[in-house]
Amino acid sequence: MHDDRTLFEFLTLEGAQAGLSWETILKKRDAYRKAFLDFDPVRVARFTPLRIERLLQNTGIVRNRLKIVSTVGNARAYLAVQKEFGSFDAYVWGFVNGAPLDNRRHSLEAIPARTAESDALSRDLLRRGFKFVGSTICYAFMQAVGLVNDHTTDCFRHALVRQMARGARQRQ
Repeated sequence: MHDDRTLFEFLTLEGAQAGLSWETILKKRDAYRKAFLDFDPVRVARFTPLRIERLLQNTGIVRNRLKIVSTVGNARAYLAVQKEFGSFDAYVWGFVNGAPLDNRRHSLEAIPARTAESDALSRDLLRRGFKFVGSTICYAFMQAVGLVNDHTTDCFRHALVRQMARGARQRQ
């Protein structure tokens, strides 16, 4: 995935999911899109304390003050990363040298909750002022946006994603 706005959406949803089930977040995804203006980081970065208070009353999203405030702060940090790297896409793909990591896991139990790459991404995001970006959240983000292929080798998607990763490496 190489769309900056979608990357911001996934980073936000991964942070919102912390401590909750994915089912909860997926059911609220449309409400999140509406509440956070289609995940436009420029607009979200301008949210005021009054806007945040209104979001805390929005039953369509997770009404956790820390998560909502972090989304606004993350939008500001996100814009700084875009300015520095030209895009958030260029920044995050740098953690996997521009091509998806093609893991060959044979079982779900073999999939780790975090890796050296997610540790590095987490540390760097935290250093840049992001919140709700621990290594486990970062690894889930990396899986969700295609930085990592963690489909098990017996999954029908593994070979397709592996081909995509090989094509990305050849284009470098």
